[in-house]
Amino acid sequence: MADTAVRTSVLANKQGGSASVRLTAAPNATRVALRAPAESLSALSSALGVTVPDAPKTSGRKGGRAALWLGPDEWLVIDESGADLMAALKDVGVAHSATDVSHRNVAVIVSGPGAGTTISTGCPQDLSLEAFPVGACSRTLFGKAEIVLLRTEEDTFRVECWRSFADFVFGLLAEGAEDAGH
Repeated sequence: MADTAVRTSVLANKQGGSASVRLTAAPNATRVALRAPAESLSALSSALGVTVPDAPKTSGRKGGRAALWLGPDEWLVIDESGADLMAALKDVGVAHSATDVSHRNVAVIVSGPGAGTTISTGCPQDLSLEAFPVGACSRTLFGKAEIVLLRTEEDTFRVECWRSFADFVFGLLAEGAEDAGH
């Protein structure tokens, strides 16, 4: 398990936004890249304490834990409390592959009435509530960076990106936030 308590985020102390949107660095979290066949999902859901979804663009969320569908046999599991997800999966007894990617990713929380407009600055997806409701998630592009996008509330998104792209993603979000504020 990655020790998230001692890690300093590359986004530490970064802030941005406008009158209609706020950008904040998400607290450190543990993350696992999970691969598994469909017949393993029930046992994995029980071990993780959150539903591992089987439908595109969906997530299972409970408390500060989320399992985000990224592909037919691929999920990103995020725990905001820093819990040891690898330990939870260690003795599950079903076919799966789990890799701790806690140090690979960081996240930005984009919130406020201009959140969707801010993200649309660099993301080609339709982020309307009809097309991308609360709980929807997707691996997509933001500018030239790959991100994982999760809508946590009607006007709040979690933007996950690799640490090496964090400054670029935050900068582009900040530009989008300024535009959304006009």
